Amino acid sequence: MAADKYDGPRPPKADVPYLLHANHLVETEVSEAREQSGKKDTAYVIPGAASPVKTPIMEPIFIMESNKISPEQLELYRLEVKNGSREVVLTRRRHTEAGPFHMLVTRLGERLYKIEVDEPLQNGQYSLSPNQSNTAFCFEIY
Repeated sequence: MAADKYDGPRPPKADVPYLLHANHLVETEVSEAREQSGKKDTAYVIPGAASPVKTPIMEPIFIMESNKISPEQLELYRLEVKNGSREVVLTRRRHTEAGPFHMLVTRLGERLYKIEVDEPLQNGQYSLSPNQSNTAFCFEIY
């Protein structure tokens, strides 16, 4: 049995996750997290108190064309707002209450992927980030 061919919107840029809103895509905020290492943990700080990219969807779906970034390496974290910035603090084991959250990655076509958050998220600031990278794709759930 052949899989259904994806006929939805396609991302205009590669290696950027786009929020799927009905039949159109919304580009996530692309930022670079500043790393601050401590004795037992590392904080990743993103400038700005809130992302300009917002969604009401508690289990967001992203569409991404993969060129250099593998969608399977993306991790989703909830960010805390502190002193006008957003941050996540990770211990050496990398798993915290802030994430990473479970996601399901489905191949839609050549280099085209659907990334679904597999659990309801609370309102707040979030970042998708490739493992071992400080690139952050940010959005807010309201």
